[in-house]
Order: sequence, then structure tokens, then C-alpha cells
Amino acid sequence: MSVTIHKPIKSSHTLSFNYGDEQIFFERLPRSEGINRILIKVRPDCRVEVVAPAQSDDAEVLAAVKKRGRWIYQQLRDFRAQLAHVTPRKYVSGESHYYLGKQYLLKVMATPDAVQGVKLLRGKLEVTVSPKSTEKVRQLLTDWYKVHAKEVFAKRLDVMLGQALWVSQRPPLRMLTMQTQWGSCSPKGRLTLNPHLVKAPRECIDYVILHELCHIAEHNHSERFYRLMKQVMPEWERIKKRLDEMAMRYFV
Repeated sequence: MSVTIHKPIKSSHTLSFNYGDEQIFFERLPRSEGINRILIKVRPDCRVEVVAPAQSDDAEVLAAVKKRGRWIYQQLRDFRAQLAHVTPRKYVSGESHYYLGKQYLLKVMATPDAVQGVKLLRGKLEVTVSPKSTEKVRQLLTDWYKVHAKEVFAKRLDVMLGQALWVSQRPPLRMLTMQTQWGSCSPKGRLTLNPHLVKAPRECIDYVILHELCHIAEHNHSERFYRLMKQVMPEWERIKKRLDEMAMRYFV
């Protein structure tokens, strides 16, 4: 594929390249001015995103992406394998649900006039409903995860701030359910974390929090950003890989 564009590109659009017998599509997204690095992301839902400087034409971006073709293909293969084993939740007794990296069996109890709620008891997530309703079980679990996520995230943020010496004051923290992101950091330093993250092990939660705290010092994924990540969490790549491998199980 060959494209010649002379004007800076400021809007997102779709491009593709061939790797072996497969045509791989990706969305090109603009990035902040003055940052020359091209960033390639393969999402757990198999979307490929490429964040590139506006002054780079599509041919330049394609050349960079093709150089990482094997890595992109392998990431897609791994995520597709995960998706093949992920089935939609039915919210019935016997299902497996995650909390802080551990699996718990779901036990649904329909009890007339009972107080509805969720308890983590003897290795099981016990949900009491009245009357029995799949949607109600889902909502009760969602609310339970959010409550515990708020508590866990606040505690882990306090711990991670001890390593983030560049942060002068505790940043605001909010929760937002997202489909493909674990967290984000606003230009003003507000952290946003996905409540689904509370299903992951503590080291994965710490990784995401540190990642976002590093963005307070360096908002873009620059070399300085990755040096800082390596400094505060030397094994961040291993931990990220662990989180990526389980992502689709946590998101459902």
C-alpha cells in the first residue's frame, strides 16, 4: 500500500498492511505535537491502534508498523486464543469470578424477603436476591466490585505514592468502567481507574497505578516515561504481560 500525503494528519482513519496471508487493519490516531515517536497498541479485543505524529505521512507510519508486523501478528494470535475461551457471563451458581487475581465460585441464593447483597465467604461469592433475576445478580456483583475497587485502589495508590517521589500531592482518583483501558491520567493529573482492574492481582493493580503516576511526570509514552517506569518497577513488562494475558477474563 502506498500513500502520499503532504499536509499534517490531524484526524483518525483506518489503514492496513499484509503479514503472511492476513490483512491486518489498524486505526491511525494523532498524537501530541512535538512527539516524534510512533506508538503501536494491540488491544485485548483485537483492535490495533497506532498513535503517530501529525507530520508523519501514512507511508511513513505503514513502514514503521510493518517493521513490527511479527509482534502485532503474535499479539493478535494470543488475544484471539483468549477470546476463543471466553464465554459470556450467565450469573448462575457454579460460575467462576475473579477478585484480586483469585477465582471464586458464584453461589446465587434466591430467598424471599431476604436482604439483597454480596458476600465473599469460604471461597465463594454468595449473592442473595429476591426474587431471582439474572440482571439483578449482575447488578449486585457490579456494585460490589465497585465498592471494593474504590477501597483497594485508594490503599494501593497510597502505597505507590511512596515510590512516585515526583508527585508532590495525592492526585484525585475516580473510577470509570471502560471497555479496553485499565486507566488514564488527565493533563491536570487526575487518575481514572477501571473497576474491573480489582479482579486482577495486586501487582497488576500497582503496575497500572504506577503507569498513570508516571504520566504525571511525562504525559506521553516517551523514552523518559519508560525509563521512569523501569526505575520504579523493574519488572513492569512481565507484570503487564500477565495482565494482558488475563484481560478478557477480567473484562467480562
